[in-house]
Amino acid sequence: MSRDLRKYASQTNTRLIVGALALLFLVGDGLIYLFYGKSAAFLGLLCLLAGMVPIVLTLAVLALLNWISKHADRE
Repeated sequence: MSRDLRKYASQTNTRLIVGALALLFLVGDGLIYLFYGKSAAFLGLLCLLAGMVPIVLTLAVLALLNWISKHADRE
C-alpha cells in the first residue's frame, strides 16, 4: 500500500486555507453584524472581498506562470 504524501499535503493545505477563509468571513463578519448591525456587516464584507482581490490576482499570476513553465518544458 503506497501513500502519496504530496497529494495529502496539498489537500491539507487547501483545507486549512478554506477553513481560515471561512472562519474569517463567517466569524469576523458575524461579529461585525452582531455588534454594529446589518449595514456595517455589509461594508465589512465588501472590505474583506476587496482585500482578497490582490491575493487572488497574485495566485492567478503564479498559476499562469506554473502552467507556462510546464508547457514550455515539453517543447
